[in-house]
Amino acid sequence: MLFFYRLTINFIFIISPIIIIYRILKKKEDPKRFLEKIGKFSKKNTNNNLIWFHGSSVGEILSIIPLIENLEKRKNIKKILITSNTLSSAKIINKLKLKKTFHQFFPLDAKFLVEKFLNHWKPKAVFFIESEIWPNMILKIKEKNIPLILLNARITKKSFKKWNSILSFSKKIFSEFDLCLGQNNKTCNYLKALGAKNIKKIGNLKFSQTSYKLKNRSDLKIKKNLKKKKIIFSAISTHKGEELFCAKVHVNLKKKYKNIVTIIIPRHINRANEIKEELNSNNLNVHLHTSKRAININTDIYLVDTYGETKSFLKLSRITFMGKSIYAAGGQNPLEAARLGNRIIHGPNIENFTEVYEFLKKHRISSKIRSYKDLENLVVKFDQKKNYSQQITKKLAYIGNQILLNNEKEINKYC
Repeated sequence: MLFFYRLTINFIFIISPIIIIYRILKKKEDPKRFLEKIGKFSKKNTNNNLIWFHGSSVGEILSIIPLIENLEKRKNIKKILITSNTLSSAKIINKLKLKKTFHQFFPLDAKFLVEKFLNHWKPKAVFFIESEIWPNMILKIKEKNIPLILLNARITKKSFKKWNSILSFSKKIFSEFDLCLGQNNKTCNYLKALGAKNIKKIGNLKFSQTSYKLKNRSDLKIKKNLKKKKIIFSAISTHKGEELFCAKVHVNLKKKYKNIVTIIIPRHINRANEIKEELNSNNLNVHLHTSKRAININTDIYLVDTYGETKSFLKLSRITFMGKSIYAAGGQNPLEAARLGNRIIHGPNIENFTEVYEFLKKHRISSKIRSYKDLENLVVKFDQKKNYSQQITKKLAYIGNQILLNNEKEINKYC
């Protein structure tokens, strides 16, 4: 199996220029930094005492920022490398005010690129986040006797079935981790079946909260732009079809509320113009966040076409619809919105965050819908309830802090 995997990766490397050019045209790749993915580094390594964290994209990277903030305070840690695969996550890291931490793109998992990467950065310890499993990198890390930890581990039923279908290969890879810190019981059981040895259930790091501040538009500027409108609800991490789904709710709510605006933050902002055209064609006035002009009094939808500012908008909202739960499968993590006092509304497709949503449902923070009429009714219902439970917000903060401390205690053994 490893032979065929390496053969496939080498083929991808050969055609990578075509893939990268396509991604640059689609604005999914940094035209100045894409070479990092094929072994050309944009930064030098001037310190051997470096620890490395790798996460796929925005959600994984943001989940470890509270941990990174605490690690930066330690004198014995000189440099922290964060790698990811996506342009959006790179932009967010660059906006954070982190002193010891810097970002590079994760290399293609070809054997010779992996060797070059590790020889350049010489990490003291490596932390892969959630479900980032790269066989060549993992095997080479252990060949060099570098501690390897799977942090905030999350294995879905779908990915477990794939790994389980090649069990002997999976056991070879998963057994290489020195420690696996699982989010939930299901993940811990899956990890054990796949051959991982040292497994501990710690909890989901996404319960913890960062104090990071962004360098671009401030909360004050956003508030100023929206001060003339009543924000009835926000829709975040939406996927294709869900923007129009929420827009239909907005149209009906306009009959009951005056001067309202709905905030929509799509999961992929490269779809912003496509979304704008679709909503405009349905007689809705759309204002792009990056627009230099002031919001129009007739604006229906405030469309956020930037990364890293979700928190600023959630502070203005009290009700949030979570995307990737109606027309797409898996769901998105609702914890940031919940921590900021928002009632959570979601569709039926939330299998990737089942335990999180069960917790929120238990405490009456989240509700499931199946139609845009359900969403409309719940928005009206929750809007009439002015007092949101500070007790729940405090409980989420307490749980998050405990999970953060427990994770830090475990990884301190390797840093």
